[in-house]
Amino acid sequence: MPDFDYDLFVIGGGSGGVRAARVAAGEAGAKVALAEEDRYGGTCVIRGCVPKKLMVFASEYADVPGMARAYGWDIGDGAFDWSKFRGKLEDELDRLEGVYRGLLKGSGVDMFDARATVSGPHEVTLSTGETKSAKHILVATGGRPIRPDLPGAECGIVSDDIFHLDALPKSILIIGGGYIACEFACILNGLGVEVTQYYRGAQILRGFDDEARGLIADEMREAGIDLHTGINIVEARPASEAEDAESMSAPVQARQIGGSTGHPTDAGPIWIKATNGKTKVFDTVLFATGRAPNTKDMGLEEVGVKLGRQGQIEVDAYSQTAVPSIYAIGDVTNRVNLTPVAIREGMAFVETVFKGNKTPVDHELIPSAVFTQPEMGTVGMTEEEAERQEPIETYCTSFRPMQSAFAGRTKRVLMKLIVSAESRKVLGCHIVAPNAAEMIQLAGVAIKMGATKEDFDRTVAVHPTMSEEIVTMRNPVRTA
Repeated sequence: MPDFDYDLFVIGGGSGGVRAARVAAGEAGAKVALAEEDRYGGTCVIRGCVPKKLMVFASEYADVPGMARAYGWDIGDGAFDWSKFRGKLEDELDRLEGVYRGLLKGSGVDMFDARATVSGPHEVTLSTGETKSAKHILVATGGRPIRPDLPGAECGIVSDDIFHLDALPKSILIIGGGYIACEFACILNGLGVEVTQYYRGAQILRGFDDEARGLIADEMREAGIDLHTGINIVEARPASEAEDAESMSAPVQARQIGGSTGHPTDAGPIWIKATNGKTKVFDTVLFATGRAPNTKDMGLEEVGVKLGRQGQIEVDAYSQTAVPSIYAIGDVTNRVNLTPVAIREGMAFVETVFKGNKTPVDHELIPSAVFTQPEMGTVGMTEEEAERQEPIETYCTSFRPMQSAFAGRTKRVLMKLIVSAESRKVLGCHIVAPNAAEMIQLAGVAIKMGATKEDFDRTVAVHPTMSEEIVTMRNPVRTA
């Protein structure tokens, strides 16, 4: 048996990699090292879930003064101070990174602030020139936002860059219709930016329930977002280089934009040409057109690890690659790209490899949320997926909730259950409403346990709440 420097070497200091490293070291007694080339905490903590959710909170306060006045409060409108918010945001991210480093140190994990590549089935080479050996290697390098292949794409920014803006733009064009595009459209709209969104598909949020995403699209437009579907752009360039820029827009002060993507730009206002032939100038263009696994130039294929068409690491049910000593978890595998899933995969890896308890990863019935305004919470099948599988009943209601109706607002919410006609199990639950993410977490427990529609019906409603509709819908609106 050869001697190794470590029992486990983890490449990547995001949520999944850190959890696997500290549990393997702290609970299983393994000798563990971890390498991270950027900041500890990964996409979620540094440039994803956490800063985005804090921006969601900030943007939602825009509606508070008006709502308060409707309820009798004598309160005036305020102004949002981006520089003040960004300073507090950066302090919070620094604190969280310190927490992650502290957790690793407290578990006895050796940390290397360096880029690591795989140079053998049991060997890792660091950008510092060091080479380390390990019985097991775990790749948890996550993913990154990508730009579309079109002229001038380098003029725009990607989601990582949003958190590094020196100032909010007056206007922005967001390209894309996925959850990242829609979330930032709502955030920036709430912060006072003039938001235009182009999506090439027929409806935003592809893959989510049709009825739910339709309501979100309606509410986004009602909130003032200039949302266009069936349209894309074919070209972008600095407005100063466009022949007719002077007739389109007055010049705007250029801003230096620099994030972790390595694509800083000082383009100032950006001229775009759309697929419908129209041209326009925006202060900023955000490309939210997809993400790719971080596997480039890592030496993986050279040692026998198989990569998929999108560059993702191919793994089995136990996160093991084609090389028995190398495993991969999280977004780099492109299975279910959610932070809690990466953490679960890391825990399953430790159970399997270091605790002798062979544990496959469970990717069934994962609750998730889209932090648009209103939010969407979802678990299980969409109505469209379910009706292709078996006969179903659909229970659905959409209404104006008490809080907004009293204030004279037109905002609507949606509660929806998809039920198997044969087994009576609830196959899917979809909620579009304020705090939908909080509701779907608890609904997810019941659905994961196999609750039937009759189990929901037997549950007494909490009144008056929006969520009581989930247990009071008696008659299906559709059968298929």
